[in-house]
Amino acid sequence: LFPRVMELLIENDMDDVLVVTGGIIPDEDVPALNEMGVKGVFGPGTPTNEIVDFIRENVA
Repeated sequence: LFPRVMELLIENDMDDVLVVTGGIIPDEDVPALNEMGVKGVFGPGTPTNEIVDFIRENVA
């Protein structure tokens, strides 16, 4: 899913979009997601305020 999303963002000159994901994501998959351009990976139980803070810090 993410390779295609990132490809479409690039094709549409949307390189300023902050891409984050959440859910049950194996630790070994996180480096590949980061390499693709996914900036934030949040697991189950991540406090909402932590996600909001991350977005606020990375969108400007």
